[in-house]
Amino acid sequence: MAFILRNEIPYDIFDYLELTSVLRRYANVRGKIRRLLADGEMIRIKKGLYTFPAGSRRFPLNPILVANRIYGPSYVSGDYALSHYGLIPERVEEVTSVTVGRPRLFRTPVGRFSYASRLGRVYPVGVALLETPEGNALIASPEKALYDKAADDPRFDGNGIPSYLWDDLRIDRDSVRRFSADTLAELALCARGRMKKLVNYLTEVADEQRR
Repeated sequence: MAFILRNEIPYDIFDYLELTSVLRRYANVRGKIRRLLADGEMIRIKKGLYTFPAGSRRFPLNPILVANRIYGPSYVSGDYALSHYGLIPERVEEVTSVTVGRPRLFRTPVGRFSYASRLGRVYPVGVALLETPEGNALIASPEKALYDKAADDPRFDGNGIPSYLWDDLRIDRDSVRRFSADTLAELALCARGRMKKLVNYLTEVADEQRR
């Protein structure tokens, strides 16, 4: 049965509608799904979202794509995106995202996925499209990932920005020097208060590279 599913479902992450379309010839579709899960022929990531076991997947499971599918609209940002870009030295296990919905946390068989809420016109700024073999995913640009991290970090009050960036977060300064002037300018238009201070400081650091 797993072989049939793999042939008829084009991607390693699939939802309930895609699954029932393949199983429509069975009289008891829900019962068949329960048996497939019990036999380990597929894994339920959350209600209505599934994947194949590791040995049956076409590609390694991409946590960024999974995060987009679990809860949306959303994009991966914060700690996970900073680690993805090599801006921080730590490897991050929990996949952190930003959403226009309410904050959520999902503990799944394929990892932990958390979602912080971000409203207003700043939400779409600096969101990039990541192409994967299993489809496209949304992830924050390096500039937006750092913005989102600071916005949700209770340690950041807008003061002592150099210490916060270089000592607390251990951000790679050379990477900040390569930040996009255009993205920082867009963020500056939306930022207020402590976030405006951060964007202004990041712009100064990025300008060091262009002098």
